[in-house]
Amino acid sequence: MTLTASADAVASHADQSFDRAVERLCKYLRTPAISCEPAHAEDVARLAAEVATDLRALGLDAHVRALPGALPLVAASWLGAGPERPTVLVYGHLDLQPVQGEAWTTPPHEPTVVGDRLYARGAADDMGGWVSHLHALQAWLQHAGGLPCNLRLIVEGEEEIGSPNLERYMDAWPADFAADAMILTDCENPAVNVPGLTVSLRGLMELELTCAALSADGHSGLWGGYIPDVSTALATLIARLVDENGRPRVGLLSLPQARRDAAAQVTFDAAVVRRGAHLCDGVATLPDAGRSAAEWMWLQPAITVVATTLPTPDRKKNALRAKASATLSMRVAPGQDPADLRAAVEAELLRDAPGGVRVTVTPQGTPAWGWLYTPQGPAFAAADRAYVKAWGKPLQQVGVGGTIPFVALFGRRFGDLPLVLNGVMDPETTAHGPNESLHLGVFRKAIAANVHLYAELAEPGVLL
Repeated sequence: MTLTASADAVASHADQSFDRAVERLCKYLRTPAISCEPAHAEDVARLAAEVATDLRALGLDAHVRALPGALPLVAASWLGAGPERPTVLVYGHLDLQPVQGEAWTTPPHEPTVVGDRLYARGAADDMGGWVSHLHALQAWLQHAGGLPCNLRLIVEGEEEIGSPNLERYMDAWPADFAADAMILTDCENPAVNVPGLTVSLRGLMELELTCAALSADGHSGLWGGYIPDVSTALATLIARLVDENGRPRVGLLSLPQARRDAAAQVTFDAAVVRRGAHLCDGVATLPDAGRSAAEWMWLQPAITVVATTLPTPDRKKNALRAKASATLSMRVAPGQDPADLRAAVEAELLRDAPGGVRVTVTPQGTPAWGWLYTPQGPAFAAADRAYVKAWGKPLQQVGVGGTIPFVALFGRRFGDLPLVLNGVMDPETTAHGPNESLHLGVFRKAIAANVHLYAELAEPGVLL
């Protein structure tokens, strides 16, 4: 029996035990492994230990890796297919975004099924992604006695804080990352019935814009109308960066026509967009202005004000403020140098200061580059075959407007390998927001796709 024929029986076995996959996922989701909050560092470590224990019970060689100043990482492997078969690495992350101040309709750390969706923080970003692989490999081991390929699994504990130590782990334990192909499971599908292969991501850069005019706050009645108001100056400068629709005036790219045409072929369900983006009634998406929606969201930069020092109602007083600041978050287009975008933005902000205020622009943190990838070769044809069997259609090449720093790192370190970026998110997942959810039908199909993907990648001539 061929590997791909065996996969049909294994996929059936996995599907029959789907409820157990959901149970395992729910068990992990109950741990608030929030990496950005020091108070939850022990939760991250506890979940990593639990995952490693479960992997060992499945028959994998699993370890919790730890480095000084870093949250732990789980590294596991099953190499029973032998050296004549390829090794596939699967990456996922177990850490979560925080939930402070969010209005959830269900408890964020108590998984709750409503209709065809499972609600919990991390359900799709990214617990559901890598747990779908756990269930697929368990089905192979239980039904067939082994996998068709060797497999390594990396489950990181710091992705939601930008993977600051992932490269340190790569350097400290290079064997954990040795593979012939990599599946990175932290991405989105364009619809619940259309599987996505992510081929581009935007980068990220932050700048702090500050306007200063006074050495101390001044009386707005005595001096208003004659002394500069740094708050209105700040708003004026921010408005310079965008057009009348709120889109960037600076930093836009002239893209090859082929990329623009490919983006224009991607269609978005208007109702799904409204629900996924939480658009209020009567509020429309921005006009296309000669560019497709996919080009705007995936291939061009974007500018967002993510914080200001402007007074909140509880700090109201009739005063001209001494200074005012705003943090500008900029999504860097794939293939765009963050330094070029920064230079264009700074030039616009530093010219002709409104009201003569002093303007400074200060970079915040380290910029993250975008990522642009051309999937080609037999590994991606194999992935398409696997997804046709599980979803009824091949992977649709998509971009993601967000930033995933670990992807750029994998691309730099392992760019000569096939990198398959997939996942279990969909437009209504609300990752990083309230009421994050996983569509259980997507989760079921992802498990089946993984079962077939291992077999397809193991076929002679695909990777070896």
